Amino acid sequence: MTLPSQRLTDLGLNLPPVPTPVAAYVPAARVGDLIYSAGQLPTVDGRLIATGKVGAELGVEEAAGCARVAALNAVAAVAAEAGGVDAVLQVIKVLVFVSSEPHFTGQPQVGNGASQLLGEIFGDSGRHARSAVGVAVLPLDAPVEVELIVRAEPVLRVQPVAM
Repeated sequence: MTLPSQRLTDLGLNLPPVPTPVAAYVPAARVGDLIYSAGQLPTVDGRLIATGKVGAELGVEEAAGCARVAALNAVAAVAAEAGGVDAVLQVIKVLVFVSSEPHFTGQPQVGNGASQLLGEIFGDSGRHARSAVGVAVLPLDAPVEVELIVRAEPVLRVQPVAM
């Protein structure tokens, strides 16, 4: 079984630094063995790789590439919370927001950019439920935003010994 960290290396990818939130929230939050990412944008080195509406300024392929980058940022956020990418056991749910012109209906194809990357990184454990939703606008005029819910290895808590 190939570990996600090895798959990233095989893909020629590195997890980026966890993007700094643009408002008052944390990049990921843990509840038990579930980790929820905040919405992640398609940024590289702190800058959006594209802006605008899908179906107007961007085509499906370019937007799917943006979803792939946003998903990689989301993986970085959940991996940081999990204690590393190899501690992520399963991708459960992916939510892809697509800033779309009013008549655009290809949100599922845009979301495939995120879904395919997760499959490449996590193999069968990357198979997930997904929603791809068209929206009027996203923060900073980003074309896509991706959220993840993953299951991670449990955190072991050592109970102090009473003396």
